[in-house]
Amino acid sequence: MWTQLANIILKYRITLMAILGLITVYMAYQAQFIQWSYNMANIVPENDPEQQYFRQFKQTFGEDGNILALGFKDSAIYKSDNFRRMKYLTNELESIRGVKDVLGLANLKMLEKNNAKRRFELVEVFPEIPKEQDKLDSMLTFASNLKFYSGQLINADNGATLLLVTVEKQALNSEYRHTMVADIVRAGEQFEEATGIKVNYAGLPYVRSVNTLKIKEELNKFLVYSIIITGLILFGFFRSLKAVVFPLIIIGVIVVWVLGTISLFGFKITLLTGLIPSIIVVIGIPNSVYMLNKYHHEYAAHGDQMRALGKIIRNIGIVTFITNFTTAVGFFVLVFTGIPILVEFGIIAGINIMCTFVVSTIMIPSVFSLFKPPTSRHLKHLDFKMLNGALVGMDVLVHKHRKLIFIFTGVLVAVSIYGVSQLRSVSYMVDDLPEDSPLALQLKFFEENFSGVMPLEVIVDTGTKKGVQKLGNLRKINEFEMFLDSLEGISQPVSVVSFIKAARQAFYNQNPAFYSIPTNRESAFILRYLSEESDQEGISKSFVDSTGQVIRISLKMPDIGSNKMDSLVNQVISPKIDEIFGDSKMDVRITGTVPLFIKGNKYLIDNLITSMIFAFFIIAVIMAILFKNFRMIVISLIPNMIPLLLTGAIMGFFGIPLKPSTALIFSIAFGISVDDSIHFLAKYRQELHAHNFFVPIAVSRSLRETGASMMYTSIILFCGFVIFTLSEFGGTVALGKLTSITLLFAMLTNLIVLPALLLQFDTGKIKKDDHPYIEDIAEAEFDDENPDKNA
Repeated sequence: MWTQLANIILKYRITLMAILGLITVYMAYQAQFIQWSYNMANIVPENDPEQQYFRQFKQTFGEDGNILALGFKDSAIYKSDNFRRMKYLTNELESIRGVKDVLGLANLKMLEKNNAKRRFELVEVFPEIPKEQDKLDSMLTFASNLKFYSGQLINADNGATLLLVTVEKQALNSEYRHTMVADIVRAGEQFEEATGIKVNYAGLPYVRSVNTLKIKEELNKFLVYSIIITGLILFGFFRSLKAVVFPLIIIGVIVVWVLGTISLFGFKITLLTGLIPSIIVVIGIPNSVYMLNKYHHEYAAHGDQMRALGKIIRNIGIVTFITNFTTAVGFFVLVFTGIPILVEFGIIAGINIMCTFVVSTIMIPSVFSLFKPPTSRHLKHLDFKMLNGALVGMDVLVHKHRKLIFIFTGVLVAVSIYGVSQLRSVSYMVDDLPEDSPLALQLKFFEENFSGVMPLEVIVDTGTKKGVQKLGNLRKINEFEMFLDSLEGISQPVSVVSFIKAARQAFYNQNPAFYSIPTNRESAFILRYLSEESDQEGISKSFVDSTGQVIRISLKMPDIGSNKMDSLVNQVISPKIDEIFGDSKMDVRITGTVPLFIKGNKYLIDNLITSMIFAFFIIAVIMAILFKNFRMIVISLIPNMIPLLLTGAIMGFFGIPLKPSTALIFSIAFGISVDDSIHFLAKYRQELHAHNFFVPIAVSRSLRETGASMMYTSIILFCGFVIFTLSEFGGTVALGKLTSITLLFAMLTNLIVLPALLLQFDTGKIKKDDHPYIEDIAEAEFDDENPDKNA
């Protein structure tokens, strides 16, 4: 079959390249319709009860993560001229398209009792900004006594204050978000320039906008870097521009196919799918390296160019197909997670890795058949003294010091198992930005002064319509809110209870001592005043459902990591809910972005571990088909499991947490590292046939030839993934570091441990009735070198 395929490719090479060109043009056409995803990644499945409850919450009360905050901490802001400028800033922010509402000190509103109409009315605290400083100071003192805003807009301890910008949902999840955020920041910069007062920015809309722009910038940067680095390494290996340009053209074709495939599937570019082009560059180049190395070996052996190119397809083609398939398996198994962002990543990466095999198998032999054969300068890498010296050293090591290798490996595995036991799982909503990054410093400002900006919601179902008007219900909710307010690091709760307490303070002429739940005697007329309040429709929509039965309690908290968040929600807040509401008919549930993030993180880690098990199982099945020998299956898998253990141990010892980005490493790296084993074992079986099934010579010959390609490709993979360490995102940095380290370990174990295992446990004998598929590959290679046998 592969001989026929070789003949077809070489005979119809121009036609096949033209077809590939047309497909590429079509994919480029489709790529123009590609879109970026502006929604937060939905990790928890849509049919999950908590996800469905959160969706109901948003339908009733709106988005919980749609507030962008501007923070100020400078006493100069309370000077008359600067405070007036803050009023202008507030008005300017309100006029920006996509902004729904702005709340700040300068446009603060309060409830005011209207005895004539027996109702409360919302009035501005600062209808005009006085020029006289003493008048402004008096008004600011009055505003600071409005307890409803204490801890929300004003930090009473240090005078820090906020402007809260509520963003419309349509703008939040669209490309226009960047323009809106840029307009808000521009307005803040103009204020900062005019007053000299520093403006800090935070909130999920701001964080998501900044991160998306950085991701776009990084993806382009990584793609360029990966092309440059792989190009330089290829030139260093082969000393030929052709050996650099055409592999990179192949990769360029696949990058276009990646973008076209994303568009054809109707997917959008996310943080993960955006990494695929760079990953394809790194993973796809080894195909060309193996093929070119084989081409040069064959041409050096007999000087027949077409025969050498034919052998690339006949002998390397099947091995490359299998290795590309095992690599693709590492991505395809992500489909089993059921998480849309990972499913899309797995499908697009898996399909295009297999496309890389098709394109490289056609292009490399076809293109190089049109050029002159390689010269002695191009073949110098076959006698690269340093590389050959390293391979000779490994050959001596595996033949003469196997026991030492096994003892060292055993100790390393034992230490690694202990290291893996120290591994912990944690992730952050804003994935571990560098501590000195501008965004991290701004988030720190809000965490230190206003308990952070991450939303947490508590929903109280009173069990009866108009339950919000029952004083007993309000007292229980107030008791719970006072407990929440006592927790360190959580903002003062905001709810209809806060509003009712503010109404009582307003009823008693804004005396802060009266900011509390009305007494039985007071409740009748205060609640009656409140029921006539002119803006109740707005208040109800934000904090009470249309029936008056369901109440929303809204809080903010810092980004403390999934573990601490989980402990806070499930071990501190939830037990208190049971204690306070356990004897009532009220149903209290925690929801919002924070608890969904906690659950999503657990779900993601569990499913990535499951996908790793799937990858291991599928690759073990592939090995079983190839070898039909349990001993050989074990021998082939051991060298690829050790690097995963070592990487897990490094994470455990150095406190690198297991999180979505780092858990992703294991299935991907396993699928890639197995490629080296398959290449080595295919060559090993060929050498067994060629040398009377004498294992020591077969191992030595395999190390000398295949070892060079394994080292070339491992260096490319290592350098390619190291590029990701230049990222500003901790998750991407960890992905780059750990994947490159894992693949480096895999190269060493496949060059040292795998040959040692073969020498120790493989007899080289083949049973007559046992004909594994790997033998077909080896025999094809053997027969091609002995044409008389085929006659």
